[in-house]
Amino acid sequence: MKKFQLLISFIIFTLFVFAQEKADTGFAAYSQPVAGTSIQIKLVPIASGSFLMGSPAGEKARDADEGPQKKINISSFWMGAYEVSYEEYNAFFTDEAYAQNIDADAITRPSQPYIDFTLGMGKTGGFPANSMQQYGALMYCRWLYKKTGIFFRLPTEAEWEYACRAGSTKKYFFGDNDQELAKYAWYAKNSGGKYHKVGELKPNAWGLYDILGNVGEWTLDQYNDHYFDSLSDNEKDPVIKPTKRYPRTIKGGTFKDDAKELRAANRLMSDPVWNRRDPQIPRSKWWNADAPFIGFRIIRPYKQPTEEEAQTFFKLYLGK
Repeated sequence: MKKFQLLISFIIFTLFVFAQEKADTGFAAYSQPVAGTSIQIKLVPIASGSFLMGSPAGEKARDADEGPQKKINISSFWMGAYEVSYEEYNAFFTDEAYAQNIDADAITRPSQPYIDFTLGMGKTGGFPANSMQQYGALMYCRWLYKKTGIFFRLPTEAEWEYACRAGSTKKYFFGDNDQELAKYAWYAKNSGGKYHKVGELKPNAWGLYDILGNVGEWTLDQYNDHYFDSLSDNEKDPVIKPTKRYPRTIKGGTFKDDAKELRAANRLMSDPVWNRRDPQIPRSKWWNADAPFIGFRIIRPYKQPTEEEAQTFFKLYLGK
């Protein structure tokens, strides 16, 4: 009994310290305004910690590229509570005032595509933006950096899985029962063959909506089917930096996928077939005409990079 009481006291003390740390540092949920727009990006704190990345050998429907599991340490960051919406993405490439006041290299934006990516649902009402290539998602992050002075980016694959699991070791953040999935995710069984407005279903334990299903989400990583072989136990903040355009890693599964593809450890690689039809004239690297099931959400690292580090990052991923 005494040991049990000591354990409870330790847990309470730990929670108190964590809560105090959040209060002292301002590490809490907040809404990020973007000057000149009506955007308020809701961000939730993802505290640093460690987790087992990948799936255990006995997990049903496991793919070979999901292991062997490794213990990974993750630094703190904020993550978008929702997938980036059409309204938020449109604010980027319709920002004419910004284009007139910032050098052209900093504000490269897509021209309007001649294909309707909204599946007839329109660009208002809180639907997730979709069909952009990773380049477009990262240019949105660069625009936010210029507009707010705060560095945002896509999550790494490790950060994404850590945030998705929210402390769970099961195949989904809520457990192993596929029958519960429809409470949290739009997928083949309940989506009606289309994406849905963000935030309509239940979030995970850390306040992230649609982290599974709806639209798949870009990560920073180059896809590698032997990724886990290259990881060491207790590695911190790993990422596979890009060396070529294809493939890149996408997480979360989509509205068109079966339940097994929405497991936290599941990995999807980008496919050049998605860009076989180019939706812009002249051709560009912004859009994937045949990937209305791909979108993204953003993170804000707790430790912000210097201006030089931020520019090095954008040069690596964007070439500028």
